[in-house]
Amino acid sequence: MASFMSAKEAAEKWDISQRRVAVLCSENRIGGAMMVGNMWIIPGDAEKPADRRVADREKQNAVPPKPFVKWAGGKGQLVGELEKMLPVGEEKKLTKYVEPMVGGSALLFTVLAKYDFEQVYISDINAGLVNAYRVIKSDVDSLVARLSEMQRRFLPMDENGRKECYYAVRETFNRLALSEENAVEKAALFIFLNKTCFNGLYRVNRKGQFNVPMGAYKNPCICDEDNLRNVSNALQNVEIVCGDYSLSARVIDEKTFVYLDPPYRPISETSAFMSYNADAFDDNEQIRLARFIDEMNKAGAKIVLSNSDPNCEP
Repeated sequence: MASFMSAKEAAEKWDISQRRVAVLCSENRIGGAMMVGNMWIIPGDAEKPADRRVADREKQNAVPPKPFVKWAGGKGQLVGELEKMLPVGEEKKLTKYVEPMVGGSALLFTVLAKYDFEQVYISDINAGLVNAYRVIKSDVDSLVARLSEMQRRFLPMDENGRKECYYAVRETFNRLALSEENAVEKAALFIFLNKTCFNGLYRVNRKGQFNVPMGAYKNPCICDEDNLRNVSNALQNVEIVCGDYSLSARVIDEKTFVYLDPPYRPISETSAFMSYNADAFDDNEQIRLARFIDEMNKAGAKIVLSNSDPNCEP
């Protein structure tokens, strides 16, 4: 009869962390490993897999990170135009980069790959999104392990099974209060929902509950491990804040490049179908943002703002 060992025993035998063993199991890199209940068991004669992380890091260094979530209003297609406004030749004058409404961060990762700012500050009012950034920065191994497990279970399901799984995850996400103890789980649920919901939208009701229906993707990439690790490396020296954009005023001065991408003003009442948090970004908020930009301009900051032209009177 074949003998098995636990992930803890394998970790001690191979002189690696138990968390790393779980990641290797979830990646199917340990032959014969299987999940029993909520724990991995591994054949007793299994050999330690070769560590490919060095090669992965070399690969990551060669490929710029990209946004890890789909985000409505994301600027992926406009990065080329926005990049023209970056401070080329002014690196010694501008030492800080601030993005106080970071969202999907299309421009941020271009900046991190091409510029060497001494200080980078990002923030967003969406607590789930900010938690995902923080977990990717500080505990990407655990996040990859959990997302790999979710992907392994979700993809083979039929349509009915996927629907049942999606709405169960959505219910859990809405019920689970964010804390230090469940930060990884909350981030995994957030990313899972983003990758499997309709059009990658993030919309909440007045109670602040995520309410986007399931999308119709045949083979969603729930765990893009290479990019998650690449993003993690890029974020190591980035300050990540959860809160209103106005909090960034404390770091903004004449040495700062600021990029703001607020929610767009809807062209009609019926088109205002998205809310990233329970409080709408209405005309009063647009006015408050304009005043904030004026203040930061007076402080000497270089500012770029993306916004819509709804062609109607405010």
